Amino acid sequence: MSPIPIEIIGAVLFCIAVIHTFSTKFFEHLAHTRPAHAGVWHLLGEVEVVFGFWAMVLVVAMMIIDGKQAAIAYLDGQSFIEPMFVFAIMVIAGSRPILQFAKLGVKTIARLIPWSREKAFYFITLSFVPLLGSFITEPAAMTLAALILFERYYSKGISTRLKYVTLGVLFVNISIGGTLTPYAAPPVLMVAGKWGWDITFMFTTFGWKAALAVLVNALAATLLFQRELSKMQGEEQSGQTGVPLPVVLVHLFFLAGVVVFAHHPVVFMGLLLFFLGFAHAYERFQDRLILREGLLVAFFLAGLVVLGGQQKWWLQPMLAGMDNTTLFFGATMLTAITDNAALTYLGSLMDAPSAEFKYALVAGAVTGGGLTVIANAPNPAGFSILKGSFEDEAIHPLGLLVAALPPTIVAILAFQLL
Repeated sequence: MSPIPIEIIGAVLFCIAVIHTFSTKFFEHLAHTRPAHAGVWHLLGEVEVVFGFWAMVLVVAMMIIDGKQAAIAYLDGQSFIEPMFVFAIMVIAGSRPILQFAKLGVKTIARLIPWSREKAFYFITLSFVPLLGSFITEPAAMTLAALILFERYYSKGISTRLKYVTLGVLFVNISIGGTLTPYAAPPVLMVAGKWGWDITFMFTTFGWKAALAVLVNALAATLLFQRELSKMQGEEQSGQTGVPLPVVLVHLFFLAGVVVFAHHPVVFMGLLLFFLGFAHAYERFQDRLILREGLLVAFFLAGLVVLGGQQKWWLQPMLAGMDNTTLFFGATMLTAITDNAALTYLGSLMDAPSAEFKYALVAGAVTGGGLTVIANAPNPAGFSILKGSFEDEAIHPLGLLVAALPPTIVAILAFQLL
């Protein structure tokens, strides 16, 4: 079946958006070297803006070719629940009471490890928090881990090499660390209900392998940079008002409510509005809420949804034509240039896929989830929080790719050999 013109245009725009994503550091450099038009270069250099911008171009093209009603009908047919959910969970998980609660948990567990304080804290942040994502969802875990890493390490002038390696391990571990349950990882969530995957199946088929890979990746990064980590003096910022336990409990209630009602935007957006009111009433216990960062990430994901909806005509036949081993590695590589949740969703539309096909598709999709910023829905959240500590406030896509390759190989070995 031949693609229609708008599908071809959608594929071309998607390719342009991917190339643009890999070029943002160039635009950020222009913003610093050519201040006369710094505003335009900064806009084009915002990774979170890229897919939203090209999605807008696609919608305009639809209106010109097919008319306004067809364009509106297309948008109405897309699901924007995931962008809305990521926005809500980022804002709540990034609040001071939740962050202090998470840091207390990390610190408590780190004390059990016979290492220096900074090495133990670093290891637990890159292992325990990503695995926690299986229960509080990956976007929440990414937000917490990125904020902890930024405050404790990235803002302390650590080496660029440590920044990139940490980012690569974080992205990979978040992507695979959410597979202990059927609801936390976006690519698993897309298929779990249809394929009947419950928590027992997820843990016995994916979860224990992912947990082992997460621990190996975090341990390798810690040992690789143990000398630099041991030299750090990583006390938290002082002068902040302590958060009373009742306020922490209310924040945890809102966080849990958003997680429980993740499929019902009317409920979780209502909870977010209540949360904003509560945070304003007790603002002495708050830092600046990350509303701007959350909105930018939601805009990025919404753009990915709009552009991704036009890729079915070439992606689905490609997946259907692969054997199981090829599918695993193909899904890993395709995830780098497409959202892994979109990839598994297309696979779920196949007629009566085998158990081996299902495993290869999902395992490959989560394995490749750390290779690029667009590979996994929570990645833009971590990207948005950490990018300010990099040169020109931009993370080089190739730097991320190279840093994510070793932990990705560990994940490949875990899912293929165990």
